[in-house]
Amino acid sequence: MDHCCEHHKTRVRSEEELKKLSNRLCRIEGQVRGLREMLQKDVYCIDILVQVSAVNAALNSFSKELLSEHLRTCVAEDLRAGRDEVVDELVAALQKLLK
Repeated sequence: MDHCCEHHKTRVRSEEELKKLSNRLCRIEGQVRGLREMLQKDVYCIDILVQVSAVNAALNSFSKELLSEHLRTCVAEDLRAGRDEVVDELVAALQKLLK
């Protein structure tokens, strides 16, 4: 089943995958709102930085999950179809992600 659409760069996600990724982003949004509240309440800098670290870890976890699904679906499908340029796209994305 083709989940990716090369021409429009879209991806059809299962209901389960969409829910899982959306839930992660909702938690991250809550954490970021918490950072703003901490700042407004004059919370100690180190305490804010610890929370920033937690947000970064949550974003990294989200990225790993999304990347894993991308490899299993879009990349695998493109390679099977002979679209080797997907490897270059993936390398470029990883370079940005790992900055």
